[in-house]
Amino acid sequence: MAKGKDIRIRIILECTCCVRKDANKESSGISRYITQKNRHNTSNRLELRKFCRYCKKYTIHEEIKK
Repeated sequence: MAKGKDIRIRIILECTCCVRKDANKESSGISRYITQKNRHNTSNRLELRKFCRYCKKYTIHEEIKK
């Protein structure tokens, strides 16, 4: 049976290095990942180290608003 409020929610993680690039330079893109988190266990914003294909290295990806 489905509950009214789901415990696990879908979130979007965005690369912090790609977002902070200068506005005058042409950005090739912004790395984003879609994942899920448990609302009860992690109430604050999630930060994970993921691979950014535009920076070509592992960077911190933060949760963004939908």
